[in-house]
Amino acid sequence: MLPDPLRLAIAFVPLASYCFLIGLLNARRRPFLTSGGADLAALGAALSGLVLVGPIELFRPEAASAEYGTYVWAFLLVFYWLSIWLTVLLARPRLVVYNISEEELRPVLAEAARAIDPQARWAGESLSLPTLGVQLHLESFELMRHVSLIASGSQQNLVGWRQLTHQLYVRLQPLRVEPNPRALGLVLLALILLASSTAHMLAHPQRLAQAMQEMLTY
Repeated sequence: MLPDPLRLAIAFVPLASYCFLIGLLNARRRPFLTSGGADLAALGAALSGLVLVGPIELFRPEAASAEYGTYVWAFLLVFYWLSIWLTVLLARPRLVVYNISEEELRPVLAEAARAIDPQARWAGESLSLPTLGVQLHLESFELMRHVSLIASGSQQNLVGWRQLTHQLYVRLQPLRVEPNPRALGLVLLALILLASSTAHMLAHPQRLAQAMQEMLTY
């Protein structure tokens, strides 16, 4: 038996939106560069619905619900996003390039590194920019064709990372790549999730109203 339509929509809509966005990025003919913090925040938004109807609702303090009523949901959501923000702040510097293979990215990254640090050197999957105080390694996710540039070690120069980000962004702009054939699958998955949650709400309006009352008055 499917869960009530309200919780199903809360769980599926953010996840479907994330899948749709990633699908569009992979359908383009240009790579997309973003920071690790933005990537983590987007993932946190995608999972927010599942967390809300899962752990947050399961472990919601009964005393707080009785004291604050519906406002307890706002407190719990703020706590969730503060946790995401703390994770972003504590994470090591990272860049993510969507819709590109490691073989396509390496020459562009090498050119960007040499432009800001003539002492830049490679060692396997690792890249060191000693003048700028930046050390990183590459991790590729071939299935979805994106590459992460992850800081190696805790001693990193954030100014150097910003310079590398700018140089890499400039050199990725004219680059054209083949669209990821898996992009269509992600878009279809997003549409299926959205359609199923919407259809479930329209088919069971009474259960929707009952679920809303339960969540707001518990």
